[in-house]
Amino acid sequence: MSKTHLTEQKFSDFALHPKVVEALDSKGFQYCTPIQALALPFTLSGRDVAGQAQTGTGKTMAFLTSTFHHLLSHPAAEGRQVNQPRALILAPTRELAVQIHADAEPLTASTGLKLGLAYGGDGYDKQLKVLEQGVDILVATTGRLIDYAKQNHVNLGAIQVMVLDEADRMFDLGFIKDIRWLFRRMPPATQRLSMLFSATLSYRVRELAFEHMNSAEYVEVEPEQKTGHRIQEELFYPSNEEKMRLLQTLLEEEWPDRAIVFANTKHRCEDIWGHLAADGHRVGLLTGDVAQKKRLRILDDFTKGDVDILVATDVAARGLHIPAVTHVFNYDLPDDCEDYVHRIGRTGRAGASGHSISLACEEYALNLPSIEEYIGHSIPVSKYSSEALLTDLPPPKRLQRSRTGNGQRRGGNNANRRGAPRNNNRKRSG
Repeated sequence: MSKTHLTEQKFSDFALHPKVVEALDSKGFQYCTPIQALALPFTLSGRDVAGQAQTGTGKTMAFLTSTFHHLLSHPAAEGRQVNQPRALILAPTRELAVQIHADAEPLTASTGLKLGLAYGGDGYDKQLKVLEQGVDILVATTGRLIDYAKQNHVNLGAIQVMVLDEADRMFDLGFIKDIRWLFRRMPPATQRLSMLFSATLSYRVRELAFEHMNSAEYVEVEPEQKTGHRIQEELFYPSNEEKMRLLQTLLEEEWPDRAIVFANTKHRCEDIWGHLAADGHRVGLLTGDVAQKKRLRILDDFTKGDVDILVATDVAARGLHIPAVTHVFNYDLPDDCEDYVHRIGRTGRAGASGHSISLACEEYALNLPSIEEYIGHSIPVSKYSSEALLTDLPPPKRLQRSRTGNGQRRGGNNANRRGAPRNNNRKRSG
């Protein structure tokens, strides 16, 4: 992380378990982010914490550090059975659960604690085989965990640490009844360390904390502004007929190292994927109905750089930490103002700069005023020349469900490109 995102508080200043310090040192973690500096003094002393922090602020390492320290500093419950994990980390989506598990794995190497993962849609027997060997820390989504619990593959009676990540998202996705079902099967709040993190500490999130946590301390890290100051925002007003060609021309001009293109519907994403794949881009598609194994493979390919462009619905906009995203394209302006912030928040992280480009077409331009009111500023407008857009582009490919990306990335020089589409005279809207 860049020092601009860090405090002067060192992890070594805390009375952390030596094995946790060793693990942090091995990963190069020396200084705390603001949310870590605020939360750790409470959690390390055994106090529950409800924290407000956006994705990318270091909250995952805050609750992982606290969890590993607590388990290493306190003995397991007497008579604990092999199907009883000591810590439970709940995530709203499979992708976030997989990501948290990956972030926790380096800590297991130094501490010797066993890690398990449970999420729906894939790998039922494979996940169960690991759990049957006994795990100390279980990262899970609610549906698969309840399935295991009802069959007594997992028993929550020995939980010493409970973490609820993206609590607001749990409400959005309708998982709160499941969360409460799981809470009722854990030891009382006074007998465990509980942590909750959420992008917003709304009334309903605070009510959940009041009901199921032990006098939680509230810590909040408010962003200086809703959109990061390292993100260059830009807005175009294309016609519906020129919208796709403008996107393809901008991709030629920007030539992003790693970009996410957001659209509002699955069908629109598939259409974008077809055009970009036909144009020679290494592009992956991430929507809700893509098979689970494929979704994880696409995310892995995108993270490793085998795929340069990810076309996604808002299923990928929250919770996922994909490093070094250089560009975000809002092919459709979102209907929800918060989704705009979450989308462009994929870039400009950890001290890096980012670029967000939005296309306000005839269909979705009506969403712009509420977005600009929500973020507190007008998005700078750029004009483009229709004559500068790419021509003679190939017809779109048809989606084949067995494919994620396409061949080698083609060169940046296109014979049919007439020049940069931007008009250098920029103005602010409003």
